[in-house]
Amino acid sequence: MPAHSTTGFQHAELDWDANGQPQSRQYGDVYFSRTSGIAETHHVFLQPNALSERFTALAAGARLVIGETGFGTGLNFLCAWQLFERTAPPDAALHFVSVEKHPLKREDLQRALALWPELQDQAQQLLKQYVAVNPGFQQFRFGRVVLTLLVGDALDCLSTLDAQIDAWFLDGFAPVKNPEMWQPELFAQLARLSAPAATLATFSSAGDVRRGLKKAGFVVKRIPGFGHKWESLQGRFAGEPTQSAKPWYARTTFKPAQRKALVIGAGLAGCASAASLAARGWQVTVLERHGDVAQEASGNSQGVLYLKLSAHGTALSQLVISGFGYTRRLLSHLQQGHDWDACGVLQVAFDDKEAERQAELADVFPPELLHAVDRQQAEQLAGVELRNGGLFYPEAGWVHPPAICRWMIEQSAIELVRHRQPVELRRNGDNWLALDGDEVLGEAPVVILAGAADTARFSQSAWLPLKRIRGQITGLPATARSVALRTVVCAKGYVAPARDGLHTLGASFNFATNDPAPSEAEHRSNLDMLEEISADLYQRLRADTRPTDDLHGRVAFRCTSPDYLPIVGPLAEAAQFARDYAALGKDARQVPDTPCPWLDGLYVNTAHGSRGVITTPLAGELLAAWLDGEPLPLPRAIAEACHPNRFLLRKVIRRTN
Repeated sequence: MPAHSTTGFQHAELDWDANGQPQSRQYGDVYFSRTSGIAETHHVFLQPNALSERFTALAAGARLVIGETGFGTGLNFLCAWQLFERTAPPDAALHFVSVEKHPLKREDLQRALALWPELQDQAQQLLKQYVAVNPGFQQFRFGRVVLTLLVGDALDCLSTLDAQIDAWFLDGFAPVKNPEMWQPELFAQLARLSAPAATLATFSSAGDVRRGLKKAGFVVKRIPGFGHKWESLQGRFAGEPTQSAKPWYARTTFKPAQRKALVIGAGLAGCASAASLAARGWQVTVLERHGDVAQEASGNSQGVLYLKLSAHGTALSQLVISGFGYTRRLLSHLQQGHDWDACGVLQVAFDDKEAERQAELADVFPPELLHAVDRQQAEQLAGVELRNGGLFYPEAGWVHPPAICRWMIEQSAIELVRHRQPVELRRNGDNWLALDGDEVLGEAPVVILAGAADTARFSQSAWLPLKRIRGQITGLPATARSVALRTVVCAKGYVAPARDGLHTLGASFNFATNDPAPSEAEHRSNLDMLEEISADLYQRLRADTRPTDDLHGRVAFRCTSPDYLPIVGPLAEAAQFARDYAALGKDARQVPDTPCPWLDGLYVNTAHGSRGVITTPLAGELLAAWLDGEPLPLPRAIAEACHPNRFLLRKVIRRTN
């Protein structure tokens, strides 16, 4: 089964003993010592990895990365987080990467974490964000502590991870109960991901475990165990790093002397880029040509958390699932009911082909993410009459995109400079200058281009294959009867429950015109689409008005790429790239060792199309991970699928002009 598959996904099934402690029904094993889970974590994992001393010794702005096999109840994570807050300097960071095949349901996690009052500060923060936990990579941010939870088979997930781990917690269920967690192939992945001299600790001292770790390059020794266990293991990676990436996807070696960045564009992509860097201690200036954030495609009153998925685990589908979870966790900072609402999204099966596609999705994805509903169930959910059933996404809903932008950018480390539109970028020593004629609008060693299709206005990025698509939404004043709509309903377009007395309807796709003014024809098209979704709702909204009376319209231009994936990552010098890798035009299988000709410090975050509310916040994290050398928040293959160099590479291989 491929690593991206969600078939067979199951939450943890628990039994609870008389003391309220959980045991896995799948594996017939306990999650932690019945004597004291916290004491066990300190004895088996924190102390053998010398975390107290290593946290204390972290330099200013430094980061320590912990990797774990078996997230379980999150006890090890919470204990490490608490110790980090007690001992690390205030500007250091902790990144915790953990894999879990059977994540706990939220109510089970809440019950388990209630066992430890001394960890409630951390536990409550985790529980607040523990939503939309689906198969794949799920990232959580708690200030300077980041959790990347890999939901799925351990070997599959670790095989796709790009990270350098400083300390390992091997905490799967016992080898006799869960042998897949202790196989040689998994130990090889631990070695691949280990930083030089990475440490390791585990409760298991089984002979197969010791021998497997030694063969993978770890030096291990037995140490006294906890409770009834005589021994546990402590280890250190003594092998050579084996991580490698093709040079055009390798991480850049550029390290700016100052952690300062200039972001061009204050839509969702720009604000997300700025927020992710500011969270890591960067000073960020955002240049925006308008008078405020979110004035173009990010400025619609309501955007839908719409998950356009594939049953075949495509790169876009994996990105959307991870991005959906990250955005849903971010929304907890906003005002529910005004800035967003988890009202659910109902995707109507409007024809036989769509019904067939939806049936495939319902077979592949967990019901917590989506499940099939018949017509009667769909009408009960929506509150209006519908022609068909479909798929229901219970944790989705609508968002006010400007509210996300404002929340992301309102940080002391971010300066928004309005009414500034650079037309040229020029390198000057260690810095990039953003120029409008002779006027320097800003300068920094790092520049992030996040201005949608305008990203291609600069000579360094003019080769990016960006497409502009005109989209028009229609705003319909709510009526006494239309407020019955309880959920977003999608078919070939969407209609959302009212926000501030207005329903949002749309959006059109028009490749043929760049006219920014709303058109009556597209209003009519949107209304026709509404009638197709629900003739009942159409009547509730339009019964007493002429077709285009009393309509509010807004036009915006989406930016997409030819493969409909966003473009996120560092930029290369296009002409030099073509020369350096010209041999790939004859044999695409070879991997030249020529370093990529990066434009040091120049990055891009664009082409999110109509999925911006789902993909841009996580794209900001991906961009920051590229810049700061962090574990990537997505599988390596997905990050590469979003990389700008994919287009330069295809051009070389196809030998096109």
